[in-house]
Amino acid sequence: MCLFFFQILMFFSGVVFVRDIVGSLHLRLQVLGGASQQLSCLHTSISLDAKHWERYNRKVYPPQLPEEPRRPAEVYHSRRQIKYSKDKMWYLAKMIRGMNIDEAIAQLEFNDKKGAKIMREVLLEAQEMAVKNHNVEYKSNLYVAESFSGKGQYLKRIRYHGRGMFGIMDKVYCHYFVKLVEGVPPKPEERTGFDQAKEYVQGLKNRTIIHSL
Repeated sequence: MCLFFFQILMFFSGVVFVRDIVGSLHLRLQVLGGASQQLSCLHTSISLDAKHWERYNRKVYPPQLPEEPRRPAEVYHSRRQIKYSKDKMWYLAKMIRGMNIDEAIAQLEFNDKKGAKIMREVLLEAQEMAVKNHNVEYKSNLYVAESFSGKGQYLKRIRYHGRGMFGIMDKVYCHYFVKLVEGVPPKPEERTGFDQAKEYVQGLKNRTIIHSL
């Protein structure tokens, strides 16, 4: 019996404690805002428009010495919550990686996929940002250094089946990120099949049996 009354007492004390916290937060909001605000404006989750990728645009480098080569400009841009699959977007992002900006836009222009149209718009926006905000003299003197997709916020919905059954389906969204760098794209290392065969044979020769005599 005593244990039951003790549990009731602890419950009401917890309710009073939460009510005091809510009241103090409400008073602080009134003091800071100068007007009555609702407590529902408080949230602890990261908003979808948080520009974490674009923060690299504000990075400041130390001054260069006169004999050092000029540091190329870098432009970071993205688009969030695209109604498209991240896996389908990945194939397009991988296709244009390492291309010149004009070549990448041309490749996407003649691609009939939905993600290609969205990706082309993002590249054009990043190209315009490079000229306006990053002192890039020639807009064609850029190449795609990084291009990848990420998972967005999925929305769960109910799919109704027969006989009173149901299933859960996802409305998929994705993010697309791109990094443009000023200059000529670097040429990839050309490796023939004979070079790969030599590396494979050398790897076989380098094998050792551990804990042997």
